Amino acid sequence: MPDAALFEAERPRLVRLAYRMTGSLAEAEDLVQDAWLRWSRVEGVDAPAAWLTRVVTRLCLDHLKSARVRRETYIGAWLPEPLLGATDPAGVADDLTVTLMLAMERLSPLERAAFLLHDVFNVDLPEVAKTLDRAPATVRQLASRARRHVAEARPRYPVDPQAAARITRAFFAAARDGDASVLSDLLAEDVAIHSDGGGRVLAFHNVIRGLAKAQRLFAGLQRKYRDAPTELLGFATIDGLPGYLSRTGGSVLQTTALDIRDGRIAAIYIVRNPDKLTRVAAALQAGQVAARD
Repeated sequence: MPDAALFEAERPRLVRLAYRMTGSLAEAEDLVQDAWLRWSRVEGVDAPAAWLTRVVTRLCLDHLKSARVRRETYIGAWLPEPLLGATDPAGVADDLTVTLMLAMERLSPLERAAFLLHDVFNVDLPEVAKTLDRAPATVRQLASRARRHVAEARPRYPVDPQAAARITRAFFAAARDGDASVLSDLLAEDVAIHSDGGGRVLAFHNVIRGLAKAQRLFAGLQRKYRDAPTELLGFATIDGLPGYLSRTGGSVLQTTALDIRDGRIAAIYIVRNPDKLTRVAAALQAGQVAARD
């Protein structure tokens, strides 16, 4: 019987890999469980960690073929399931933010796998080639192309945590109050607002771009929810970005992550799809999110 303890030791890393491949923690856990079933049927694996990485990666690649079809019929903008820093399945944060994960969405599944395995999970090139069943030279090209695309989405300079916290708090208040003046100081001229409701709750179907449109949007939301202002539930790191959890209209839970560049908010990622927020709700219930001010 294969060593169950060894698999459990590898599980957090495997879930993290599968989540970065699929953008869904629920799907990642299902795929890793499938890997466990395969692991339970084999004997005498020489390099268990490499074998499991290979199996999970291939399961993810197969999964992405059908997931791509579902994404094409997804209602509105698609965002990855928000992963709070406090509930990272591996307990270790990496630098793959929401912005970078969306950049990876534009990669082919093989490019994504090559980049994640080689650049994020530090798998050596020959093993990546074996996993993807491609020549090392081909894998090197896949990873290089992916790296160029992802590099465009990386911020030039890291954001000071204290500055990020100050901007996040100021943005929440300005967005709640529809304060156009404060928003003009916080938002970049070409700010982009992404909102994922998955067809389950109200959300913007298209990305909203530009400062003027953003100001009008938040002014309109303030008027709409004047009698039930947005409630701040807590601040959190959301897939590597500063953000917060809130409840709008007295009932709809959402996460808001902010991509801050050069002191201004360049992109806003709002997840309202309840199917993607079950773990967020559980984290709130368990007190894993910082208390609101």
